[in-house]
Amino acid sequence: MIAITERSLQPAPETIEIRRIGAADLGWALRRGWDDFREKRGDIIVIAIIYPIVGLFTAAIAVQGKLLPLIFPLFAGLSLMGPAMAAGFYELAKRREQGEDAHWRHFLDAYRGATLGAILPVTIFLALLFMAWLGAAWLLYVASFGPNIASAPDGFIAMMLGTAAGWRVILTGNLVGLGFAAVVLATSVISLPMLVDRHGDPMAAVILSVRACWHNAGMMAVWGLIVAALLAIGTMVMLVGLAVVLPVLGYATWHLYTRIIPSSRDGRPSS
Repeated sequence: MIAITERSLQPAPETIEIRRIGAADLGWALRRGWDDFREKRGDIIVIAIIYPIVGLFTAAIAVQGKLLPLIFPLFAGLSLMGPAMAAGFYELAKRREQGEDAHWRHFLDAYRGATLGAILPVTIFLALLFMAWLGAAWLLYVASFGPNIASAPDGFIAMMLGTAAGWRVILTGNLVGLGFAAVVLATSVISLPMLVDRHGDPMAAVILSVRACWHNAGMMAVWGLIVAALLAIGTMVMLVGLAVVLPVLGYATWHLYTRIIPSSRDGRPSS
């Protein structure tokens, strides 16, 4: 095994050890994430980030009713930016794990200095994926219904749920969204926590993240389903649930990273 020093990604991605994980590791990461949330809740931060975005989009819809078909893709697509939004929670989880000062002022450490420089390229990539998802959703809607864009909520709901074309859009849209979500999971689940932890080369971190997902394909698929289910539950409660779900998942993702990638700070619980 090649030794990996703190805040270093010098070894080539293909030489860094990747641990295989099981269902118990996923449960452990979620429990640790919940413990971190109880100590450092983070719901106010999530509300401060998400609700202005939702509010601005709602205002845009009020001005231009033809944007109505993008409501669901917007809410669903917020998860594509989740890993980047959670970088501050990775920092707090790391500090709490190491017994360092985990005051809320350190939440912003992930968005400045060398850490920002490390995570910015991945964040931009996720933002481009988010925009591509919205574009794909719009094209799918237009291809199914043509220029007859519903501009009122009742007409839109009737068109989506009361026609065969609407159900095809829902089914196809979910499949396309699954593809986008899989790309986000594979490229960010390890890379962003690692870049917050050690900085280094963003491309190397992304490559390592993809390799880690490939080596743990089954468990990472289960993790993706868990994330999707929790995000769906959080979104259903008028997005209020996301104020809990996003911090818990952010903290849990950090602990999953420490399970998969060994370091001088072994992520396994002492026993």
